[in-house]
Amino acid sequence: MRRRAERARREDERSRRERERERRADGWAGDRASRPARAASLRESAPPPPVDVDEALEPVDAEGPPAARPRRAPQPRRRRGSETGARVWVAIPAILYAIAIVALGGPWFAAGIFVLGVVAMHELYGLMRAARPVDIAGFVALAGIVAAALLAGREGVLVALVAAVPVTFVVALARPGRENVAWGIAATLFGVLWIGVALGHGVLLRELDHGGALMVDVLIGTFVGDTCAYFGGRAWGRRLLAPGISPNKTLEGLIAGVVGGTLAFWAFAVAYQDFFAGRDALLIGFCVAIAAPIGDLFESLIKRDLEAKDTGRFFGAHGGVLDRLDAVFFAVVVGYYASVAVL
Repeated sequence: MRRRAERARREDERSRRERERERRADGWAGDRASRPARAASLRESAPPPPVDVDEALEPVDAEGPPAARPRRAPQPRRRRGSETGARVWVAIPAILYAIAIVALGGPWFAAGIFVLGVVAMHELYGLMRAARPVDIAGFVALAGIVAAALLAGREGVLVALVAAVPVTFVVALARPGRENVAWGIAATLFGVLWIGVALGHGVLLRELDHGGALMVDVLIGTFVGDTCAYFGGRAWGRRLLAPGISPNKTLEGLIAGVVGGTLAFWAFAVAYQDFFAGRDALLIGFCVAIAAPIGDLFESLIKRDLEAKDTGRFFGAHGGVLDRLDAVFFAVVVGYYASVAVL
């Protein structure tokens, strides 16, 4: 009996395993048969691929791919020759004007630089208009300094400069509005100190013995030095001189400008002026050549602070009067004191 029960149990277990094996086989076959249908349903339910909007909106040719997009017409390049010609045509009358007033000297020279000073002050006060400078007071102070330099020398320039403070105060009080009056007075006197004092020393330099020749030497040293600095910087410039003030100026350009300005002053003085010793001309020329780029950097700092590229368009492509005379304003002051000390 025990053997029969054991045999029956084994047969039941064997039949159960066979049924389980058949059920698994039927499920695997059904799964394989249903895979294509399931893939088709997934493809139908999948979202459509993204569409390129720009490509869809492009015009399509009947025989080929989308038509090419229209391109912008190339911008015409500026012709450097015409710009250089414009600069030359503007520079010629400026050079003739400078030669004329230096040759005439005296009141004519004083009047000529006073006109330039008024234009330069107007440009500066225009850039500082938010501070409400007292333009009339600045022009009056400029006239007083130039006249005092012509008639009373250095002491007269000092007196006129001191008098500029109460004159500016009185004119500021006479204006209808007093907003920013402190900034207005400060901006006015800044122009008087920068432009007025420099032009007053220009008169003092012209009134020295051989003053006409000295003025020509200073102008030659200043402008030749500026030209040498420009071309020297383009040819050899590697180290930036003051990137936060004037990013195009380089140390190599500065050295070229100082050397070129010194040699130009010395060569013209020795060649055409018999009152000059060679070493004196070199010393004064070196002082002028050092002062000129400092004046250029000074104006660059002011323009950068006031967010201006040029101070005006008086000289067309050359910029305003202040742009052209920034180096001269420092050079004439140093040239005057160097000449007084050496000669």
